[in-house]
Amino acid sequence: MHEGLLSLSDREFSLFQRLIFERAGISMGPAKRALIAGRLTKRLKALGLGSFADYHAYLTQRGNEGELQQAVDLLTTNETYFFREPKHFDFLREQILPKANTTRPLRIWSAACSSGEEVYTLAMVLAEHHAGAWEILGSDISQRVLAQARSAHYPIDRAEDIAPALLKKYCLKGIGAQQGSFLVDKPLRSKVRFESINLNEPLPRVGEFDVIFLRNVMIYFDMATKREVVERLVAQLRPGGYFIVSHSESLNGVTEILRVVSPSIYRKP
Repeated sequence: MHEGLLSLSDREFSLFQRLIFERAGISMGPAKRALIAGRLTKRLKALGLGSFADYHAYLTQRGNEGELQQAVDLLTTNETYFFREPKHFDFLREQILPKANTTRPLRIWSAACSSGEEVYTLAMVLAEHHAGAWEILGSDISQRVLAQARSAHYPIDRAEDIAPALLKKYCLKGIGAQQGSFLVDKPLRSKVRFESINLNEPLPRVGEFDVIFLRNVMIYFDMATKREVVERLVAQLRPGGYFIVSHSESLNGVTEILRVVSPSIYRKP
């Protein structure tokens, strides 16, 4: 395929802006043009297509849902790491867990869990500091990152923010062919589950939660999408439950149901 055909025209850019917004609720401005072209070029080559317009037409044909999911995976930013924004885990340990009801399992939802680091961070905190039963749901729209999350297998450099004692207790260091990686241990893995959930569509039956984490995803949504997503999630939050967003995000103007506990931490009355 000729290199000139890899350029993304204004019309093609608009097509993919609309596609990712309709599919994932993500608003991609002009600054994301190079990202779209760069991440999708290899799919055009793999399919032998001559332009991004041809690829868009292919994605919207019936029967090509698998390729559409792959395109969404490529365009969805999935940056995460263990113990990211640690003050939230401090709050969980110091404020939420000591007062938690232990007559039933404590339920936490990591609603944009990417490759699973947030879920396993939560699992380590609960295993260390919660006396009762607990369970964690991790969800994401991307099948690709969910596959890694379920594997619980990560490069060793991803462990740099895990305290040595926790790393020793809950992770297995790779040896031989697996050197340079680590695996979250099976007892911890058995307490978490992962589901493919699109937050921009009606939610499946997932039950009620005591804490919902929705961090570092709303920055990609416009205000209308933020309101719709938060409304869906808050409906799954128990009265008295906590809703936690990134330090760079706010629910100001997004919902009137939740009350601010501290910046980025909210509670349902």
